[in-house]
Amino acid sequence: MFRIWIDADAAPRDAKELVYRASKRLQVEVILVANQSIAAPEGYRLIRSVTVRDGANVADQYIVDHSSPGDVTITADVPLAAQLVAKKVFVLDPRGNVLDESNIGSRLAARDFFDAARGAGMELSGPQPYSPRDRSEFASALDRILTKASKLSSQKPSNVPPTDSPARHDLPPQ
Repeated sequence: MFRIWIDADAAPRDAKELVYRASKRLQVEVILVANQSIAAPEGYRLIRSVTVRDGANVADQYIVDHSSPGDVTITADVPLAAQLVAKKVFVLDPRGNVLDESNIGSRLAARDFFDAARGAGMELSGPQPYSPRDRSEFASALDRILTKASKLSSQKPSNVPPTDSPARHDLPPQ
């Protein structure tokens, strides 16, 4: 079964709450990863919190190291998303944008451009406040991505061969 990872330091509360409810409904494990202590909500037995040591990108690296193809990650961090997309992890930002092979390159280029502009002294506005529309877009995208992850997870081959497999018939007579 897949897991849901949340890059929890900057994830909006509304987005986390939507993931918590989906976890309960689908019985999917959620791992909150942060540089600071974030308590897992009470009443949700499949949600746990991992606190990593302080440092740039330590939480990101933890998610990259411990996630598996087919898992789902919630993050607004584009470089982290790029690493996860390469690893075949589903990535969704808190505003409902799916990050995948088709758009991660352009998202990285835009991020790098704005970083360079800020570094050159340009004053740019930050992101807009998280809105009810963002929450709604995230909820819809989360449902779609969890459906994809569930289907992929159910298609993964089992380690147990079927009872009518040729290998079973090749056993020598006893």
